[in-house]
Amino acid sequence: MNGTVLQPEFLVRIDEDRCDQCKRCLEYCGFGTFSFANDKILPNHSKCVACHRCVTFCPELAITVVENPLSFRNHANWTPRHIRDVFKQSETGGMLLTGMGNDLPYRILFDHLVLDACQVTNPSIDPLREPMELRTYLGRKPDVLEIKRNEQGTDLLKTNIEKNIKIELPIVFAPMSYGSISFNTMKAICMSAAKLNTLMYTGEGGLPRDLYPYGDHIILQCASGRFGVSPEYLNVGIGTQIKIGQGAKPGIGGHLPGEKIPENISQTRMIPVGTDALSPAPQHDIYSIEDLRMLIYALKEATGYKPVCVKIAAVHNVAAIASGIVRAGADLVYLDGFRGGTGAAPNIVRDHVGIPIEVAIAVVDERLREEGIRNKASIVAAGSIRCAADVCKAIALGADACAIGTAALIALGCHVCQKCYTGNCSWGIATQKPELVGRLDPEWGAERICNLLEAWATEIKEVLGALGINAVESLRGNKERLRGIGLDRTILEVLGVKPAGIGMGDYYENRG
Repeated sequence: MNGTVLQPEFLVRIDEDRCDQCKRCLEYCGFGTFSFANDKILPNHSKCVACHRCVTFCPELAITVVENPLSFRNHANWTPRHIRDVFKQSETGGMLLTGMGNDLPYRILFDHLVLDACQVTNPSIDPLREPMELRTYLGRKPDVLEIKRNEQGTDLLKTNIEKNIKIELPIVFAPMSYGSISFNTMKAICMSAAKLNTLMYTGEGGLPRDLYPYGDHIILQCASGRFGVSPEYLNVGIGTQIKIGQGAKPGIGGHLPGEKIPENISQTRMIPVGTDALSPAPQHDIYSIEDLRMLIYALKEATGYKPVCVKIAAVHNVAAIASGIVRAGADLVYLDGFRGGTGAAPNIVRDHVGIPIEVAIAVVDERLREEGIRNKASIVAAGSIRCAADVCKAIALGADACAIGTAALIALGCHVCQKCYTGNCSWGIATQKPELVGRLDPEWGAERICNLLEAWATEIKEVLGALGINAVESLRGNKERLRGIGLDRTILEVLGVKPAGIGMGDYYENRG
């Protein structure tokens, strides 16, 4: 028997009474779903990925995309997902790839945490009438501040303060490499970071020269492939980042196929046009904390001692690893949870490797406090930060700031179809095809991203006001203002959070 036994995941329905055959859907679909014959628009259901570009821009609202209602016999063990995956692999013999973050129904701990609020004896603050401080300084802080008095009797700061990065809100943009995303996407994020006075990370694909003017708001990544890394590149930004791991695919490297290496990507990555960009799983010069320390200080010396960030995936031993990173001299530790996004990852790794970001934040913050080194590095948390509430809870668990990637792409129109690795993104976000890249106007995109984060900033101020505090600094690591709902005692203890209904005081000591 020839052909596939796979049925389409989605069905495209066209209301022929509404359709005026403008053929815009043929032009807009990056996956070639539509054709035109016999005076009719004809969809090929098997090509539809539910990116909704056609739905959004159909002037007559004639198109709908629905999940294929085809039902498998109910089976608690052999779910439709497992059956479809077996079909795919038995037809291709290959590893299944996917994009974006883990979509399995693991418990999302953020949704089981609630924040406190002031009532009666501890007054809340009206953020519309009182100043609320979201400014955050990322980097190493001194153990103590020493003051000396000069001959004129003026007190002067004696302590040498290391360089910190000032951001006006505790939200930054996560690393997404040039090549996995388009130039226009990267420019929209750069413009947003500059306008909001925050920062963005490059991925490991380097930084296009046209974006060098935004360097004061960019942390430049130095990853295992060293793509695009040069002395000039390292000095363009406000800091550097050593990428050890990624939340969506801990323990493995990256692969940008040659089809996504046109001339512009080739120049920035400093590799030939059309060659695969393979990033090794490990950094081949780092096999110990001592090796990591050497690279951290090499980058500091190369950049005039700008802050160095080390990015790791959230894994079982994340607290001890983070401790070693801080002791090696890193100024920032970037934690990436297992729901973090990616342009391409094997299904098996994305869905089954790593731990939730909520757990990683709590245990790393606690470990660094126990060791008395929490002030020596800031914690940036990433891995599916979806809303302002997630930001507040992550900061209360111990993060200094949060990084968003997928949320920024959704603001640009991404519908999370998880096909970034195909290079056919109909929205012009995760593609290098000129006809698709041109669909995203950076000015339009930057305005939407700024709107999103300005809305989140307003919401965070509302929460701070309800908590009776006027600075995000007072929320940082303040787990006492969190409570858990529907979480068992073990996970509550790991998070360092009390169950809802318990007031102040040491709950666990009292309960024995």
